[in-house]
Amino acid sequence: MFQRNNEGNDRITNTAGAFQSDGRDVEFSQELADRDDLVAQERSKAADQRAKARKNNNQ
Repeated sequence: MFQRNNEGNDRITNTAGAFQSDGRDVEFSQELADRDDLVAQERSKAADQRAKARKNNNQ
């Protein structure tokens, strides 16, 4: 979300309010998962592994 200031430059607005939770906890069901869900789950696992490896290398 960008706003244009007086000089014509874009600046990022405070979007914390736009990302508030609706209070519902959504559970993942392996039985109901489609191909896109499984691909997203694998990508998430790979990203977690990369982050963990990067953290271990920086210590």
